[in-house]
Amino acid sequence: MANLTDLLAQRNALDQQIEKTQREERQKALAQIKTLMSEYGINVADLSARVAKKTRAGAKVAAKYRNKASGESWSGRGLQPRWLKAALATGKKLGDFAV
Repeated sequence: MANLTDLLAQRNALDQQIEKTQREERQKALAQIKTLMSEYGINVADLSARVAKKTRAGAKVAAKYRNKASGESWSGRGLQPRWLKAALATGKKLGDFAV
């Protein structure tokens, strides 16, 4: 059975080997990415444009309709809120609540 000093030395050697392997594999991956980018005519702007589109998904949308009495609002997306349905049922128009 190995003593603590030997085990720590082995761990240190393994950590160094892991770091070296990670660097080498990262360099190979970058080379492959560069090759694919040049092969398909992709540039960095193409990549960032795709990311930007995805980050906008789920972003808050400005309110299009507001209940002046209670301050509640609705963006016009999804189901109509109860306050708006109730008001429309009483004969008011959707345009009455436009912001």
